[in-house]
Amino acid sequence: MADEIEIDLDDLERRMTGAMASLRTEFASLRTGRASASMLEPVQVEAYGQMTPINQVGTVNVPEPRMVTVNVWDKSLVNKVEKAIRESGLGINPQMNGTIIMLPIPELNEERRRELTKVASQYAEHARVAVRNVRRDGMDQIKKAKAEGMSEDDQKFWENAVQELTDSFVKQVDDALEHKQAEIMQV
Repeated sequence: MADEIEIDLDDLERRMTGAMASLRTEFASLRTGRASASMLEPVQVEAYGQMTPINQVGTVNVPEPRMVTVNVWDKSLVNKVEKAIRESGLGINPQMNGTIIMLPIPELNEERRRELTKVASQYAEHARVAVRNVRRDGMDQIKKAKAEGMSEDDQKFWENAVQELTDSFVKQVDDALEHKQAEIMQV
């Protein structure tokens, strides 16, 4: 029985990969001074009685490096989309042109860049915490398996494997943060 005890590293890795994917999504929503359609992903619009992602009520385009446009499909929602963008905290002032909402992306000043690097750091810390929580779950599995008869050698092997996996994902988070901060601070 003791020989059959194994820890599901694939499950732990999948969960840590999910934390990285979430971090990348959060980083994509941070403005770096360049227009990006993904910066509108977190914006929700009240449409037809429920909150709806902005990309489900119109087409989001990036026609120029400093311009994002939203072509709203339903004329009755144009004002609601404009209000949702204005209240989203992105710091963008929408301009309306019929059913098209234009979002000129202003240059970031030094103070705003520093604020964004702090926000990026917070996102990275949340990702590190998520990775460490997965590590803790893996270590708990190992303790439970030890109680069921896992040898000390096997326990050390699995603990090292889980720790190596954790270290590699924390390094990925740190690398992603470093890259994003450099991108934000680039003038």
